[in-house]
Amino acid sequence: GFIAGGNSLIMDSVFALLFLCVTVTYVICSPGPLEDVVIDRYDVPRVCPREVQTGDFVRYHYNGTFTDGKKFDSSHERGAPFSGQVGLGRLITGLDRGVQGMCVNERRKVTVPPHLAYGSVGAGDVIPPDTVLVFDVVLLDIWNSEDKVQTRTLSKPETCKRFVEATDFVRYHYNGTLLNGVPFDSSHSRNGTYDTYVGMGYLIKGMDEGLIGMCVGETRTIIIPPFLAYEEKGYGTVIPSQATLVFEVLLVDLFNPKDDIVVDVKEVPETCTRKTVVGDYIRYHYNGTFQDGSIFDTSYQRNSTYNTYIGMGYVIAGMDKALQGVCIGEKRRVVLPPHMAYGEKGTGGIIPGSAVLVFDIQVIDFHNPKDPIEVQVTHKPKECNLTSEVDDLIQYRYNCSLMDGTLLYSSDHYEKAPITTLGANKVIEGLDEGLRGMCVGERRVVIVPPHLGHGENGAKGVPSSAVLHFELELLDLQKGVPDGYMFVWLGDSPEPLFPAMDLNKDLAFTAFIHLQVAEGTGRLRPGMDADGIIKDMFNNQDRNRDGKIVPEELKLKVEEDFDKARHEEL
Repeated sequence: GFIAGGNSLIMDSVFALLFLCVTVTYVICSPGPLEDVVIDRYDVPRVCPREVQTGDFVRYHYNGTFTDGKKFDSSHERGAPFSGQVGLGRLITGLDRGVQGMCVNERRKVTVPPHLAYGSVGAGDVIPPDTVLVFDVVLLDIWNSEDKVQTRTLSKPETCKRFVEATDFVRYHYNGTLLNGVPFDSSHSRNGTYDTYVGMGYLIKGMDEGLIGMCVGETRTIIIPPFLAYEEKGYGTVIPSQATLVFEVLLVDLFNPKDDIVVDVKEVPETCTRKTVVGDYIRYHYNGTFQDGSIFDTSYQRNSTYNTYIGMGYVIAGMDKALQGVCIGEKRRVVLPPHMAYGEKGTGGIIPGSAVLVFDIQVIDFHNPKDPIEVQVTHKPKECNLTSEVDDLIQYRYNCSLMDGTLLYSSDHYEKAPITTLGANKVIEGLDEGLRGMCVGERRVVIVPPHLGHGENGAKGVPSSAVLHFELELLDLQKGVPDGYMFVWLGDSPEPLFPAMDLNKDLAFTAFIHLQVAEGTGRLRPGMDADGIIKDMFNNQDRNRDGKIVPEELKLKVEEDFDKARHEEL
């Protein structure tokens, strides 16, 4: 080029002559009565944060022509803009003056008289002596050796609990442009963040410095002078030598390899009698987000809790730890660093590598596979002499809910309260056990773990592995008889039996059994038709099926019950 000795494309001898001429001209020539540089600022940006001053380094494109429009040089045609320092005699004097006060992206026409260009000597056979030169210049870059990294926050979350520090690992999106706005790279176009450690030499020095102090969700502009970027080498074909770089950065994620999980308890029930420990089985809802708030998963959308054992390696390490020590109904936010989540690889195209995960958790219930039922008596009558036990026929009222209060079933929804025989496998095991030992009028709350309820498969309207909350009231109690029996004596049977049965000598079997029940000396199986039971009893004893029972046919079945009392059945 013909604007500085160091960039000439002509022969070395011509370069030496030109440099001599420039130097001599700069020293001995003065404007005096001669004309000065003429500047036409025909295209000036609306915003001009910085103007060229003496000592600045500049990079610009130009076309050099004579006054008749004939071109003698062009950086555009060479595909390489000119770079140099202003005001130190390294440019021809006219251009040194002509670029003073320029803004990046400004276009100006600089007309340089001969004594501020190549004077009476000219430049070889390209520029004749005493020639006025016209340069059409567009400024691409400007920087100074005293420059520092400049940062400007464009947007920032209202709350920022943590800021980037050296040795942190960050994930961020960026758009990279040269100072004149020409883009050279963008993470957005690759649909992937740039992930790296800060302050450990993995980045250019200016970016290492520019990221310090950012918080997740913040967007800032970082302007990096060339000597803190790619310096003279540039980078491939996209970043020229000595280029100032402008990055618009959005910080997506931030953590440190030494981070542990962070737990923020949002809500705890007033009463919390038990907290989770290793080995418990838990059901919980969650919203899973990244640190920038974008959601990646939610159990609420599936309308199904996440169910797992705690501390046994069935979930990611951070969640295993975060689920310990929680109460039923508790809400907490847990932040998991990637080394306690899905690590550098991420998972399934949903969670990127090295992502910090944020879970908002609501604990629905938990239990231990060894748990028995829990019984809390809420009301007991003053007189409670007769209590329910296995084989008894009972009628009871109930409300069945999940531990979060969601009502599943209620006896109030039916015309008649349910009736069942205890120990007959008519209801779930935990409810059957919870109904035992009650007296009529008693009310109690019974907590049934899933292995004594509907198990892992659940039931209609009952989720898998759900702990059930029963509110029970015993309405009626009819003492029963052991399984396989139809009638038992509550004491010793009459001796001898047959004469006692032969009322009026006519074998009034039915009347005899009714009398035993009425006098409280015997008991029929409750919940069944009494006459039907007696008829079956008669048929069992009438072994020859002649419609009569004779002494030889009459036999008793004898067993010992749990109270060691003697039961006999016809």
